[in-house]
Amino acid sequence: MRLQKYLANSGVASRRKCEELITQGRVRVNGQIAKLGMSLNEECDIVELDGKAVTRREKTVVIMLNKPCGVISSASDPEGRRTVNDIVKDVGVRVYNVGRLDINSEGLLLMTNDGDLAYRLTHPKHMVEKTYLVLCNGLVTVEEARKLETGILLEDGMTAPAKVERLVHVDDNRSKFFITIHEGKNRQVRRMVSAIGHDTLRLRRIRIGFLTLGTLRTGEWRYLSDIEISKLKEELDS
Repeated sequence: MRLQKYLANSGVASRRKCEELITQGRVRVNGQIAKLGMSLNEECDIVELDGKAVTRREKTVVIMLNKPCGVISSASDPEGRRTVNDIVKDVGVRVYNVGRLDINSEGLLLMTNDGDLAYRLTHPKHMVEKTYLVLCNGLVTVEEARKLETGILLEDGMTAPAKVERLVHVDDNRSKFFITIHEGKNRQVRRMVSAIGHDTLRLRRIRIGFLTLGTLRTGEWRYLSDIEISKLKEELDS
């Protein structure tokens, strides 16, 4: 196996970042400074990064779930309500949520066994965009939409600028629009909509970063491919 692939599979960083670490002379194999592109024997070669041993861990698994409304984003629920882990079964490893969707919200939820990846995907500094489809009561005005875009003062602070697109009035008392944010405050979109005087009737997350639900139906899930996982890590490192 190529050294950079071994490092990436061990959770050190993305493949591209691992290549940088090797060229910087920070990686050693059997005590010798490693060279980019070299192969190694996983069974007997000793790999070190900055003097610390790098060991293989279980393969990174990332799952995309189209969470239904009424399902809890938790491994278990003391009230016995259905959870995402009741849907995502028999994956071979224990997976955890990447962020949350409240019980009344639906759509794209990622789950993974990679704690570092989950942390980076949810940390505001990485600016990972999340897009939601909002259906609310009342007729949202252009001025109100602009308030969502410039920032809303909530009880836990000001929201960062958002992006509102395709605002339409569904009928005489309902509006629909897409909103993109990169934060993860608790029930943030619902609270933002409430702050401009409307109640959210339906909230569906349709995108995280470059990932979209595509043809995934409500209640269905799939594994992300190795290419998708690598792209996620590369975007977080960029």
